[in-house]
Amino acid sequence: MEVYLDNSATTRVSEKVKNIIIKTMTEDFGNPSSLHMKGVEAERYVKEAREIIAGNLKVKDKEIIFTSCGTESNNLALIGMAMANKRQGNHIITTSIEHASVSNTMKYLKEQGFDITYLKVDKEGHIDLNELREAINDSTIIVSVMYVNNEIGAVEPVREIGKIIKEKNPKTIFHADAIQAFGKYKIYPKKLNIDALSVSGHKIHGPKGIGFLYVSEGIKIKPVIIGGGQQNGMRSGTDNVPGIAGLGAAVKETYENFDEKIKRMYRLKDYFTDNIMSLENVQVNSKKGELSAPHIVSVSFIGVRSEVMLHALEERGIYVSSGSACSSNRHGGSATLESIGLSREALDSTLRFSFSDNTTKEELDYTIDAIKELLPRLRVYVRKK
Repeated sequence: MEVYLDNSATTRVSEKVKNIIIKTMTEDFGNPSSLHMKGVEAERYVKEAREIIAGNLKVKDKEIIFTSCGTESNNLALIGMAMANKRQGNHIITTSIEHASVSNTMKYLKEQGFDITYLKVDKEGHIDLNELREAINDSTIIVSVMYVNNEIGAVEPVREIGKIIKEKNPKTIFHADAIQAFGKYKIYPKKLNIDALSVSGHKIHGPKGIGFLYVSEGIKIKPVIIGGGQQNGMRSGTDNVPGIAGLGAAVKETYENFDEKIKRMYRLKDYFTDNIMSLENVQVNSKKGELSAPHIVSVSFIGVRSEVMLHALEERGIYVSSGSACSSNRHGGSATLESIGLSREALDSTLRFSFSDNTTKEELDYTIDAIKELLPRLRVYVRKK
């Protein structure tokens, strides 16, 4: 049996998405900048995908910029907005648990002379709203907070964050990395005071190599890719029509029967969490229910290194992660797990299980049984060593 529980890293492309990608690669393969009918056909896919995405966010079509991935979306948002607004101020606020595509971009911006404030989080991964309020000042140009943490599933209070930002300094831009949130929540940026929102396609059964950035009309932002002036000059380069068409199809499919799919995912998450919590010396780092995202469960198997458990599960056909896929090769451990106060022993033994709407109870039962069998054996092996 094969069980894929690494959906926060990437998801399987759906059948509808696969079909539209093939069609735009083999039949409607024109360059959307071309004036002939092949170009017009390709442009129609781009226009339709933009309409689908904008419709789900309840924003204007022209506020959607297609990118190559979530990382580019975050880079374009942060670097583009920082450079465009530096005359207004040089202060940026973020958190200690951001994805590398934000945290490393912040390091770059610091090198460019920007002043970066990092908000701490509590043991559940949530920022202190009072600390945020006190940190915002007249020179604060951007606040960037991830909607859902990619390692433990903590959901930040984005509505309250947006309200505080606009009350304290209406000119401050609120950017949210929604790469793990989009497709799991109904997100309406205008109601949440979110000015810029980053999303990646391959987290929602779309293809790799495509993402988008929502930027509210009127927000000043500079492009970081210069060239032929596509997408109103905001992101030059030939449009990735198969990726864009696939992303549009994935968004449409994701939000069909949405409430039913999310409720089911929460039931599976709680079922899995309850079973795992019953095991000896096992620590669950994600909250149950709607206090956390519906698809992420972080677990520390005390006494067994995460890589050992990961490969033992892999031998049973179960695929999980030891953390963020984009940061799995870096040294120094997880900034998120360190920020929520995990012990060194727990840090070294943490795995992430992440679900999709295709995950079944049978797959979770198989995984739970495998963990129950493997855990005592691996602990005995460690003690003997």
